[in-house]
Amino acid sequence: MEPKDRQTPPDARAQHRASVLEHVVNGGLTIDQAAAILKLSARQVDRLLARYGDGPAALAHGNRGRTPANRIDEGLRRRVVELATTTYAGVNHTHLAELLAEREGLVVAPRTLRRILAEASIRPTRTRRPPRQRSRRERMAREGQLLQVDGSRHRWFGPEFGFATLVGGIDDATGRVPGGTFRAQEDAVGYFTTLAQTAVRHGLPGAVYSDRHRIFIVEGNRAPTLAEQLTGKRSLTQVGRALDEAGIGWIGAHSAPAKGRVERLWGTLQDRLVVELRLAGVTTIEAANAFLPTFLDRHNERFAVPAADPQPAWRPWPDGLSAEAVFCFHYPRRVGRDNTVSWPGGDLALPRRSDGRSWAGRTVVLQERLDGSLWVSHDGLCVPVRPAPADAAQLRARRLTPPSDRDLPAELAALLDADTSPAPGPPRDVLHRPSPDHPWRRCRDRRR
Repeated sequence: MEPKDRQTPPDARAQHRASVLEHVVNGGLTIDQAAAILKLSARQVDRLLARYGDGPAALAHGNRGRTPANRIDEGLRRRVVELATTTYAGVNHTHLAELLAEREGLVVAPRTLRRILAEASIRPTRTRRPPRQRSRRERMAREGQLLQVDGSRHRWFGPEFGFATLVGGIDDATGRVPGGTFRAQEDAVGYFTTLAQTAVRHGLPGAVYSDRHRIFIVEGNRAPTLAEQLTGKRSLTQVGRALDEAGIGWIGAHSAPAKGRVERLWGTLQDRLVVELRLAGVTTIEAANAFLPTFLDRHNERFAVPAADPQPAWRPWPDGLSAEAVFCFHYPRRVGRDNTVSWPGGDLALPRRSDGRSWAGRTVVLQERLDGSLWVSHDGLCVPVRPAPADAAQLRARRLTPPSDRDLPAELAALLDADTSPAPGPPRDVLHRPSPDHPWRRCRDRRR
């Protein structure tokens, strides 16, 4: 049987099928052999042979050349391109797809969105770099075993605003961010706030993994002092003391890649959180701290992964301790005989003890809590303190204070501000001169 005049096959697969079917038609191959070559069933090869009688073009799919039914409308494409270049300029493709679905009601898959923007010659804001060769560390098995903490200094409110520092942590097992706060600088208050939020929402972690900042360690390379040698314990920073009281271990990283999970978190937040703050019109640290919890809830829902062991490792608070009393500043003070302790803003008075005993002579711990309140703790007793009444020296100082520095009624202040000083006296050359027989002159004459 001579081959018919065939047309050029539309694609490589159709050309391959046409070649195999041509051998079947010429008797060079059986249907079973053709089915094995084409990886089809014999029944399907029979169907292809029936269609092959009309020419190789019949082997192409019937929808070839037709517009797909699920193709995105041109109006929607133009709308996506417009939003990507105006309102959401500078947003990466995956985040942009999420924002369009949440805020604009436009559901577009990230891959489709990437293709639309590529056709419009819009380059991505961030290019994916190939990862460097590194050894991958296994995550902790249970949530709460290890908390990586750090601070990130960045222009969080946009390039036209100054720098701020976001202090936060990330759970090593799940990638969940349990807490964070914005601060002007990386300081102990930021870590106290983050740890307190974590303790209240989840519990106490087994250990904290951070860099070797002086917030955590006191000059690790210096020789121990005499007091440290006698006690056998190194001095602790305020954060180190809080971790020790709460029973939280501390691990110091020797490099940034060692705590790579929290470092990669900053890359994600510097990409996504900056955009979210700009869209919400947030430009101050106070407003950013009010916005952060809602964002972290959505972030955790998007990026958190399940732990290998579903049983969490968060520990409850020990009896007699609270987050407010532990995650704050502690200062040792000696109580004076008048039941007061010294403080830069003025002496503080301690209330009466419930057992009737005096505070005088005792060494107490003055707590400056994050809300600004002052408390005193001693032997398991923790009480608030208040400013002490002024003593005699302070009262005399107040009396000698210029009237302009005192809080006086307007009428009295006007009278005190009036010029009531005596008139200036006559010049020295017209002052009264003593008479010749004045005792002063007689005394002077005797000296001579």
